[in-house]
Amino acid sequence: MSDAKKNRVQVDIYGQRYIIVGTESESHIRTVASLVDEKMRAISNRNPSLDTAKLAVLTAVNAVNEYIKLKEKVEQLENELKKQRVE
Repeated sequence: MSDAKKNRVQVDIYGQRYIIVGTESESHIRTVASLVDEKMRAISNRNPSLDTAKLAVLTAVNAVNEYIKLKEKVEQLENELKKQRVE
């Protein structure tokens, strides 16, 4: 990441301001922050007694769960494509 141009973007997530630094576009960073904010608010609405730390952990667990499921689906589709190419 040191050679690539870094973007510094101020975002709001669950009422807190953060400066996100990354090589992705400002638009991408804002989209990610928005999705995290939406996920935190959705979980909070279902579990209003959660403190922010627990809410953040549950949000991360949910996000990683979704990531793993998508990764498995991509691998499955890639395997299907390989099989079709062999046939």
